[in-house]
Amino acid sequence: MIRYDRQDTSFNFKGRRLNSRWLNNVAFAEGKKIGQIAVVFCSDEYLLQINRQFLKHNYYTDIITFDYCEGDTLNGDLLISIDCVRDNAEHYGCSFDEELHRVIVHGLLHLIGYDDHTAGEQKQMREKENEYLCSRNTMSL
Repeated sequence: MIRYDRQDTSFNFKGRRLNSRWLNNVAFAEGKKIGQIAVVFCSDEYLLQINRQFLKHNYYTDIITFDYCEGDTLNGDLLISIDCVRDNAEHYGCSFDEELHRVIVHGLLHLIGYDDHTAGEQKQMREKENEYLCSRNTMSL
């Protein structure tokens, strides 16, 4: 089950049913299944506080993923800064929705086991993001 929440933002995420189906398809394609995932939309300041408290990092970020996976079942929290997603969309010249979906699937890919510490891992992560963004664009309600 995928749950959508918000903290310190008035952002209202539309298309939850389609998004959940998409994420379930991504998990299935990777040989995994969705257990309990919370997607939490928040402000820059809220996510900075979480970054400082739990990861001891003192910088803004677009997403923090907390992994509680067990075997092939994906469980976790995806905390997403709506402020950062807006800024990134403008910076990269894409729509807000495209950047938001990229960040969401990025978090899911972390739960699946992909990393992005090295240049090679970053390249693979970006390829997977692009692949699954394309699959989302072909889905319908």
